[in-house]
Amino acid sequence: MTITYPLALPSTDIRNVKIRAMDVIGMGESPFTFSQEVQQHQGQRWEADIELPPMKRADAEAWIAFLLKLKGRYGTFLLRDTVSGTPRGTWAGSPLVNGAHAANAAAVALDGLTAGATVSEGDWLSFGSGTSTRLHKSLTTGTANGSGQITLDIWPNLREALADNAAVVSSNATGTFRLASNTRVWDLELAQVYGIRFSAVEAL
Repeated sequence: MTITYPLALPSTDIRNVKIRAMDVIGMGESPFTFSQEVQQHQGQRWEADIELPPMKRADAEAWIAFLLKLKGRYGTFLLRDTVSGTPRGTWAGSPLVNGAHAANAAAVALDGLTAGATVSEGDWLSFGSGTSTRLHKSLTTGTANGSGQITLDIWPNLREALADNAAVVSSNATGTFRLASNTRVWDLELAQVYGIRFSAVEAL
């Protein structure tokens, strides 16, 4: 059977996820005055450390197979915030991208919302599909105007250009990730309890 990426996660709940947001910033600092020169570069990505609960073999083997199917850093999978996937804002309506957007844009305009629909800081949203599924956070708290429009500052910046009326996912939004290492490790105790942990980076 052909393996198709990105993979979906096995159904067992994740015990703990540590999420990191990384920006590439260059900084030079004078050793005499401590004055600083700062340069912002385009590099931004999500990183995550994932820990699964102790599992018996029946559940663990699904995760082991998942990790092996990824073939180290070659394959990709979809990852989301399993704790806070529901937005705090209402996001009422059917939000779509409002107008064409260039890659690396730091804000996105939406329409198709119900007038008065709200978006909160920290709400997850995603664009794209398949291996181009991109995960973002809203940096904006706002309310859609009478035409159902709102503009959000987001992190990270857009990876690719977005077309007018592109779909927006605001509940259980996902992004495409790959393993941070080609090595996969799992622990097996005498009582046949498995321990599995792995790290991932956004697939760009």
